[in-house]
Amino acid sequence: MKLYNVFIIIFLSLTIFACGDEKNSNTPNFSLKIDGKSTKFPLKSSIKAIVVNKNEQTVTEVSYTINDQKLTNSSSNPLVLETTIPEDFLLGNQILKATITFADGKTENISKKLMILSDKAPKIYTYKIVNTFPHDQKAYTQGLEFYRDTLFESTGQHGESSLRKVDYKTGKVYQKINLDRVYFGEGITILNDKLYMLTWRSKAGFVFNPNTLERLDTFLYQDSKEGWGFCNDGEKLYKSDGTEKIWILNPENLEEQYAIQVCDNKRSYVKANELEYVDGKIFANSYQKQSMMIINPKNGALEGIIDFRGLKEKVTKHPAIDYFNGIAYNAKTNTYFVTGKYWDKLFEVEIIEK
Repeated sequence: MKLYNVFIIIFLSLTIFACGDEKNSNTPNFSLKIDGKSTKFPLKSSIKAIVVNKNEQTVTEVSYTINDQKLTNSSSNPLVLETTIPEDFLLGNQILKATITFADGKTENISKKLMILSDKAPKIYTYKIVNTFPHDQKAYTQGLEFYRDTLFESTGQHGESSLRKVDYKTGKVYQKINLDRVYFGEGITILNDKLYMLTWRSKAGFVFNPNTLERLDTFLYQDSKEGWGFCNDGEKLYKSDGTEKIWILNPENLEEQYAIQVCDNKRSYVKANELEYVDGKIFANSYQKQSMMIINPKNGALEGIIDFRGLKEKVTKHPAIDYFNGIAYNAKTNTYFVTGKYWDKLFEVEIIEK
């Protein structure tokens, strides 16, 4: 009996040591340390990072990437990264990754989170009212867009959501469809003679014929959680979701390909609402604020802020009046049409740099 107990003890001891060895074999040989106190780096700024070789492994090569884009390393020591953030990099929260190659050809990956910011502060703009037109006070405006001289508008709220064509000079709605009350309507955009409309939290959007407002199709969101604003550049679709991200969608299959993150030279910005694409820039209402953002669609840089304070004061006051929202660019007049949720006025404005 004693011999049996001794055997059990020896067996358990060997098992524990074996488990201990297996755990150690999975322990990373390296860690990544960013030099300095800050993990925020503007475009074109210098960054230094150090690979800490915990177990003194023999390393033959180290390659560094941010967001899968390879970095040029000016350091002669492969365990030290010395580089400059390229000016075409995507902004926002990104991952610095080091891929370490051993003498036997095996590799190990380590990473560190950092934030890339714009290297320039946004310019400040104001507005000049050109014309004022009547607008349906019962419209909880979500999206505005001119297409073939017609102003299209989408509205929100459960039980009130609609898609409509509007005579902007009179405010008259001359064609309209209502969404099922389970849907909360959001932004719209028109590309290749198809009108795309988002819903808020239903994880789905719709495709319409802009001529008849007949629904043609339904598409589902992927990584984005909500639907807010929508616009296009003639080739791609841009979709905001209430976070700092604006997603780029393939219009052929409505798949989300990647996202830009809206940042200036200090921080990231959330709640880009109604979107409009004009002359290579995204114009975005800033939800719950009397301002609009001008965003670089290539990397997410916030290049301008338009101050629309004072506009809401020109609207008839009533208990339901809500936030500034809605922007449509009229290429023929080179002016912008803006309004708000439950506003009784639509304003034609020019945007002027302060």
